[in-house]
Amino acid sequence: MKATRTLMRFLTGLLAATAAVAGPAQADSPFTHPLTLIVPFAAGGGGDTLARLVADPLSREVGQPIVIENRPGAGGNIGTAIGARANPDGYTLVYGTNGTQATNHWLYKTPGYTPKDFEPISRFTTIAAVLVVNGNDERFKSLSQLLAYAKQHPGELTCGSAGNGTSSHLACELLKQMAGVDLMHIPYKGGAAAMTDLLGGRISLLIDVMPNVAGQIDAGKLRALAVTTPQRVASHPDIPTIDESGVKGYGFFAWDGLYAPKGTPPQMLDALNAAVQRTLQRPEVRQALESRGAMPAPTSRQELAEFGAEEYERLGKVVRTAGAAID
Repeated sequence: MKATRTLMRFLTGLLAATAAVAGPAQADSPFTHPLTLIVPFAAGGGGDTLARLVADPLSREVGQPIVIENRPGAGGNIGTAIGARANPDGYTLVYGTNGTQATNHWLYKTPGYTPKDFEPISRFTTIAAVLVVNGNDERFKSLSQLLAYAKQHPGELTCGSAGNGTSSHLACELLKQMAGVDLMHIPYKGGAAAMTDLLGGRISLLIDVMPNVAGQIDAGKLRALAVTTPQRVASHPDIPTIDESGVKGYGFFAWDGLYAPKGTPPQMLDALNAAVQRTLQRPEVRQALESRGAMPAPTSRQELAEFGAEEYERLGKVVRTAGAAID
């Protein structure tokens, strides 16, 4: 009997310790089994990496595993369309970006879904892009120098991109519009090919997200002239913004966030929003994101809805002005 009582006290203590580790976030969670997060990009890519950086600590906040399901294709349209048709029970979530939630609807004739097919939950991050030139190109030590040259030599400088309609293309088009310069757009089949030609001196400049170019900047192979975000980037605070460099009001950045199919119960959405807020406040999560040029930017559900609508119109204007389209 004494041994039995001792065993019971041990088990009771073990359960109490487990509950303490789980924390109140799990105890208050409405989720009772694993969730699925559809990431509409290939495993190992930039979007997939950022999604996983948030999903792992987020799973601890909701008290259930979050299983990543990669469904790439058509610039994110395939996986996002699958998510739009998923059961709106709160257990299927969708990783969304400026591409899938805004730009793609202006680039593709039939993306297979609309932003109205989703319930916005929270933004994750703002992802800075940076304008870079070859590190051996001594002509340009600042963006103002590059723009002055471009105005004196219209059409001579070439701006590479990962392809027609990509963020790198649209960032360049917006710069052309706002700075009043003529840059020749050179589309490639992916950012890696554009980077190869920039390093080889075959194109003049490239605007790409910080995670893709930070290593080359730090190694001195590329020279960073300006970041595209309204604020400087924590990982590279010495790089000025394009706005600071004379193109007032310029702001172009990638962003990502969490969505659910339309009709998902509000209590589930509210619980997920609160979990994202807690996740992005974790110092280790913020550090991991910022080291990749992604700045945590959690929002309320309403804030993401309003922000998404604004981005839809703003990016649509850039696409229409550039004449970009994907069949």
